[in-house]
Parts: sequence; structure tokens; C-alpha cells
Amino acid sequence: MTSKPLSSEEITELTLGLNKLARNLWWTWDQGAQEIFHELSPRGWQNLYHNAVAILHEVSDYELRVRLQDPEFGARVRSVLKGFESYMQAKDTWAAQNHPQAKGRPIAYFSAEFGFHETLPIAAGGLGMLAGDHTKSASDLGLGFLGISLFYREGYFQQAIDSNNWQTEYYTLLNPKNLPMEPVLNARGEPLVCSVDIGVSQVNFQAWRVNVGRVPVYLLDTNLPENEQHFRDLTLRVYGGDSTTRIMQEILLGIGGVRLIRQLGLQPSVFHMNEGHAAFLTLELIREKMAAGSSYPDAQKATRGECIFTTHTPVEAGHDRFSVDLMDYAMHRFRAQIPVPFTELVKLGRVNPANAQEPFCMTVLALKLSRAANAVSELHGRVSRHMWHCLYPDKHVEQVPIGHITNGVHLLGWMKGTVRRFWRARLTGPDAPALSPSLGTEWEKIMNSPEFWAHVADPEFVSDEELWSLRYRLRRELIEFARRRLLIQRQRLTQGDFIAFDALLNPDALTIGFARRFATYKRAPLIFQQLENIVRLTRDKSRPVQFIFAGKAHPRDDDGKRYIQHIIHLSKYSDLQGHLVFLENYDVHVARQMVSGCDVWLNTPRRPLEASGTSGMKAGCHGCLNFSILDGWWREGYDGTNGFAIGEDSHAESVEEQDRTDSANLFKTLTEQVVPLFYLRDANGIPRQWIQRIRRAMSTLAPQFTTDRMVREYTEKYYTTKS
Repeated sequence: MTSKPLSSEEITELTLGLNKLARNLWWTWDQGAQEIFHELSPRGWQNLYHNAVAILHEVSDYELRVRLQDPEFGARVRSVLKGFESYMQAKDTWAAQNHPQAKGRPIAYFSAEFGFHETLPIAAGGLGMLAGDHTKSASDLGLGFLGISLFYREGYFQQAIDSNNWQTEYYTLLNPKNLPMEPVLNARGEPLVCSVDIGVSQVNFQAWRVNVGRVPVYLLDTNLPENEQHFRDLTLRVYGGDSTTRIMQEILLGIGGVRLIRQLGLQPSVFHMNEGHAAFLTLELIREKMAAGSSYPDAQKATRGECIFTTHTPVEAGHDRFSVDLMDYAMHRFRAQIPVPFTELVKLGRVNPANAQEPFCMTVLALKLSRAANAVSELHGRVSRHMWHCLYPDKHVEQVPIGHITNGVHLLGWMKGTVRRFWRARLTGPDAPALSPSLGTEWEKIMNSPEFWAHVADPEFVSDEELWSLRYRLRRELIEFARRRLLIQRQRLTQGDFIAFDALLNPDALTIGFARRFATYKRAPLIFQQLENIVRLTRDKSRPVQFIFAGKAHPRDDDGKRYIQHIIHLSKYSDLQGHLVFLENYDVHVARQMVSGCDVWLNTPRRPLEASGTSGMKAGCHGCLNFSILDGWWREGYDGTNGFAIGEDSHAESVEEQDRTDSANLFKTLTEQVVPLFYLRDANGIPRQWIQRIRRAMSTLAPQFTTDRMVREYTEKYYTTKS
């Protein structure tokens, strides 16, 4: 029996629905939506950075209408669109049930970078990825929320490795027409243009709206013909240029962001500064209040009452500082709008207001003008209170008003499709566990629920054999992904660099992954300090080990680039060849492949310099075990049964002693715990004890270290509470 063809009106409805969906990043965490765009053009999906908007440009309107006549495909499209509309229109969200007062006046979340998806590469690292995940969970929870950042039209750099194994950078222009974003328009349907004062000039900017589920994120853009070229280029690249460019970007972000919000007619209840880059927003809030008649002290007090601040930086050099001369130049016109002496404004950014030689610090400004401040892990909170005790000399160090909320990840955004399908099958099968009625059938509620993950510990819900089969499939997918990427990389190299790529890496070997920003404190090469011993491990035919590395160094960080060069050299010209690879151009897509496919996630920061870290949080739901220094989040997550710790919950004071001790502990744990446990197999070839650790990691880490939990904490501790 043939199905009745869809009417022209029904086809039009589905076409319009798909175009609307493509321009909302909700699809980046909905597997059904991604599968539809993939099916429309599999090669386009692969080559266009999994970009739903670009796919709809690739597929003509006529082709799309014809494809929708396929009854099964059309039914799936309708189902996905129904799920999208249901999500967007939901009234019974967590925020509506628990904090309805937070809906009317949104939280305004300012961040210099947002990492949402490989489609929109406007994040440099973990700070931006955290901001993107924070936003997705704010949407899931139904929180009144908006984001403010900049639209970097060349984004963050693309990485290539030259013939000397040295990182080189190149940039590609982002075209808004091919991205999930839309211009912000005024009442006449024209681009809304605002202005901000920088130096002696008035700089105009427009804004782009990125729809992240229910949450709008506004990206400010100075690339307008009326601006001078150097102002047009303020929004060219993430953290581009020198200190002068940086301070101008931060004026645009903070002051310009507030002005855009006012132009949109919005009155946020809270201004949340994600790191100090946005702290100039406090000066704009003071200016507004004084223009309305408040005194300078009253304007400061009122501003403090509506701002909160999250610090992510445990290193002194990581806090933006500007000379007084640069401040005087960059804020020349703006400071004239606040009727107080410039010397008084500068004091807001100094630890010692009387010290005329002290530079202006953005973190100090944010701390002084926020009602609450927090670090991003328990240990980072302790470090931050010591670091900024100088601002509160009358308090004991433990009374310094900097709390902590440990970071998380947006679980559904990072969970690979293979794993989603695996859990869906378990939840719809005959042996599916009975879950609380409050969870319903909503996937995001179930996946963020400790109740669901507790069932993973039960072999009757999922057997060891099924989990081990899943792990094998994920490792195979990663290795085949790595082979494809390495073959592409080879095309830029000489014939002498040839490797038989289809035989590269071993799908049966213990696979250890390391992927993150190549800052030197993260010590990427630490594991290779005992090179001969590591080579012996990789060459053990009965218990082989292999390594996959990826990551970018900042364009001006030559020490980080030397780390990359060293690791690539080892992968090509040492006895590790074939057992160690480096994947170029690390991004969200590469990260998702690695956290899912690796057996072990290696993390070796020099403690306590890892404020939190989030990459290892993405590993747990995939059955990848953390193997890490007890720094940041891992010292809170590790319980002795859910992964592996390198060393103790302490560290030597000298860098040399730390590196020596950590290297010894790393190799000791690797050889005495990690490798033996992975290869301890029963008569059926199943590593029962290893899988028990996977169960523990899934049940204890996956539901705890999420931005769902994190945003709830922010809401209850800071957003809806006057601290």
C-alpha cells in the first residue's frame, strides 16, 4: 500500500520548518535533527563543518521538496520539527517551576568568546566552550538568559603544521549568510546600529543574533563602512592584536554590550561577567546611573548590586592589565561622560588605589563592582582567595568573598551519536529501567538525571559485553577518523613523510588521548620524559599502548609551539612512529571524536594552575576513563574507583620538583594500574574490572559534572539571591 503524497502546503510547512531549525543551534544537541541534515547531503555535511545552514544552501529548494515526498523521511522531519517546537514552547521548565521571577528580567551573560559548535569557530579554548555550554543549559532549564560577545569574522585561527613540524596559522573569513545567525534589525527592518566611544572616536557597531535553543546570544560587529579600518578590524579575530586592540575589544564588549541591551529594550536582573574581559560594563552601568541623577558612591553601590563575576585564571599573568596612559587614550571620550575625575575611575582597577604606578586590572575592577564572585572549582577558589587577599586586607584569607561553582559540560552537546543511540536502545528495550515519572520521556531530563546513570551500574540494564562492544566501536571510529585526518595532513608534506595510513594505529591497543590548548603549564610532553620506557610499552605485542594528541598553541606562544613540534617529531622520527600521532586543527569536532574514542584521557597540568578543566568531563559518558593530576575538577570527581589519579592531593613548591615527581607518578600509575587493568581479561576476553571502573565513572561523573547542575547552582546561589 503506497502512502498518500504530502500536499504542497504540507511540503511548504516542512521546508519553512527546516529553514527555521537550521538557524537555531538546538540542532547541535539533537541527534534526530543532525541525522536529517546529514542525510540531505552526506558529503556536504562532512565537508561543510556539519553546518545545517550550508546544507540547505547546498540542496536546492526543488530537491528539498522532492526529498520530503519520501514518506519515511518526511515523517522523521515532521517528528524532529514537532520536538523542536515542543522544546521552544515548553512552559513547565525547571526555571518556571523553581524560579519564575528569573524569567521577566533576564541574566545578561558577557563573555569574550563562545564555543557552540565547529560551525561557528569564535572561541579560543576552554573559556569559550564553557560559555557555550552554560548557554545551552540555560536554554534547557528555561532560564531568562541572553549572551553578549563579539562576531570575529575570521574567528580563531586554523592550524597547519609545516615541514619543520612548526605550527602555522591561517584564517578563513566567516560569511554570516552561511552561518546559523541573523542580523538584529530595528523597527524599520534595517540593521540596528549602536555606537561606543573608543579613544577620540565614535565607533558604530551592528549585532548578529545566534539562537541557542530558547536563548539569544548577540554578537557585536564593527565591520561597518563608516568606521575607520582599524576600528572595523576590532572584531576581526579572537583576542587579536596587541594591548591596544585588546582594550578596545573589551570596551566594545562591555560598554557596547550594555548599550545594545538598552537599545533592545531589555532590563537584565543580573550582569554576569565571564572572566574580566567584560568588566568595563560596570563603568557603563555607573555612567547610566549618574546620568539619571545618582551620586558616584550610590551609582557604584547600585552597580555592585546587579553584577556577578566568574574568574577562571589562577595565574597572575592571565589577568588583563593596562597602563594608565593606555586607559587615558582608549577611554578619552567615554570618561568625559562620567562626571568624576579620571583618577577616581582608575582607582577602581587598582589593588592599592593610592599607587599611581599600578596598572589598571580588569579582574580588580570586576571584583570591586560585583556583589558576588566565584572561582570554577574548589581548589581554584582557594587559590583565588589567596591571590586576591590583598584586596581584602581586613579579612582572613578564608573570608575573602570569592566562592566557587565547579564547571560542567553540556552533556547532550558532547555525547556522540553512537552513544546516544546506544542509550536510547536501552531505554526503549524490554529491559528498560523504570524511571521517576517526573523525568517523563524528555531526553535532556533523562540524560542529566543521576537516577538514569545509577542504572548503568546494574549489569541487568547493560551487560559488560555490551559496554565492551560499545567501547570497541568508539575506538574503531576514532582510529578511522584519525587515519582520514592524517591522510589529509600528509598531502601537504613531502613523500618522505609517508606512512601506511590504513594500517596506522591499532584498534586493539589501549588508546590514550591528550587534546587541549597547548599552554606550557598543561605539560603535554610530560609523559615522554621517560621516552625509552614509553617506547617499550608501545612495542609490547601482548599489551600495546598508543597515543593520540591534538591541540593548538596561541599564535604568540612559541614555547607551546615547541611542545607541539617536539611531539610531532617523536611521532615521525622516533621509535614511537606508528604508535603516536598528532591531529592538526583541533576543534569541537576533533574533541568529540577523541573524548569518545580514547580509552584513557590524559591530563597533566602543573597543579594548581588548572582552574577547572572540562575536557575530561566529556569523557565519562563515553566510557573513557580519566588519568589526571589531582587538580581542578578531577580532585573533586575522583573517588579511587572511577578513573586514575597521578600523585596525591598535594604538590611540591618548586617547578622542577613538581615535574620530576609528576613524571615518576605518571609512569608508575600507568604501568602498575592502567595497563594491567585494561589487559586483565577473563576467559571470554572481557576486562571485567576495567568495565567496573567505566560503570563507576558513568554513574558518578556523568550526571554530576554538567552545566545543567552548574547553571542551577548559579541560579540559586547568585542569580536569584542578593549575596
